[in-house]
Amino acid sequence: MRPLLLWRYEVRRAGWAAVLAPPLVAAIVVLLAVVDAADGADQRGTVIRNLFAALEMGLPLVAGIGAASLVGRDPAAELQLTVPTPYRATLLRRLAVVVGWTALVALLIAAVLLVIDGWADRPQAHGAVVGQLVWLAPTLWLAAVGFLAGAVFRGPAAAGGLVAVLWMIEQILTEAVQQHQWSRLLYLFATSQGTVPADWTGNRLTLVATAIVLGIAAWLLLGGTERLVRGEAG
Repeated sequence: MRPLLLWRYEVRRAGWAAVLAPPLVAAIVVLLAVVDAADGADQRGTVIRNLFAALEMGLPLVAGIGAASLVGRDPAAELQLTVPTPYRATLLRRLAVVVGWTALVALLIAAVLLVIDGWADRPQAHGAVVGQLVWLAPTLWLAAVGFLAGAVFRGPAAAGGLVAVLWMIEQILTEAVQQHQWSRLLYLFATSQGTVPADWTGNRLTLVATAIVLGIAAWLLLGGTERLVRGEAG
C-alpha cells in the first residue's frame, strides 16, 4: 500500500470522533470568544484566557480519549496479526494520527495567540517557543495514559473513562495538588490554573518524561498477541 493511501486508511480507522474533536474544541473557543466580546467586559483578556484553556485543557482531553479508543476497535484482529507489519505498529500509526492532528490544531491556536500578542499577556506561559509545552506536555501525557489504558483494558469505553476521570480529578483537586511538589510536577493545568512559578518547567518536563515511560509500557503490553486477540474478540 502506498504511504498516502496507508495514512488515509489509518485516519479512517482512528475514527471520526478523533478527527472532528480537536477542530470542534477550537470552534467552541471561537464561539465563546464571540459571546464574550458581545458582553463587552475585558474582551481581549477573556479571549486569551479561553485560548489558553483550549490549549491546556480541551485539546489534551480529546487527544487522550482519542488514544484510548484505538485498541479494541478492529472487528478481526486475528487477521491483523497475520500480516508482516506488527499490529502494535499499526496502532502506533493511529496514535500518531490522533496526536498529530491535535498538535496541528494546537499550533493554529498558538499562532492566533501570537498574532494577538497573547503570549506576552501571559508571562507564566514562558513565551511562544518554550510556551508550546503548555499544550504539548498534557497532550502527550493524556494520550500516553489513554493508549496504555487501552492496552490494559483492551476496550475503548473503560480506557476513555479512565482518561476523563483523571482529567476531572485534576480539575477538582487543584488546591490539594498545589500542596506537594510531587503532585505539582504531575499537574496538567499548571499554566491555566496556576502552580509555583519555579515548578513550571519541571512540571512540563516531568509530564513529557512520564508520557514516554507510559508509551513504552503500552508498546510492550501490546506485544502480547494472545491478549490482543482476546481483547478484540470481547
